[in-house]
Amino acid sequence: MRVYKTRTVAAEACTTGRVKVNGTIAKPATKITVGDRVQATRRDRVLVYEVVSLIEKRVSAARAAECVIDHSPPPSERSADFVETPVFARRDRGAGRPTKRDRRMIDKLRGERR
Repeated sequence: MRVYKTRTVAAEACTTGRVKVNGTIAKPATKITVGDRVQATRRDRVLVYEVVSLIEKRVSAARAAECVIDHSPPPSERSADFVETPVFARRDRGAGRPTKRDRRMIDKLRGERR
């Protein structure tokens, strides 16, 4: 039930407005209470969780999953089955290192900045 891979990525998502608590944009230090709805946007997917109980310290993933109710809409068929890779992102085996132009295009595809 991991929404973001690291705390740093989660904090960045908060500061860019991709995380909302009860419909209000959340800051990384936003306090949550039982009954709050947390909405997180990741690429083409919206995840919605309702807090059932709070955790004071680190616990197992199974225990953490018991503390929320997932209200997320099901993923679209296209995103679940089919991820189309643009032509410039496909490289033939043994084609060597990507050129600077290729790297820029791959970074743009991934949404990364340098």
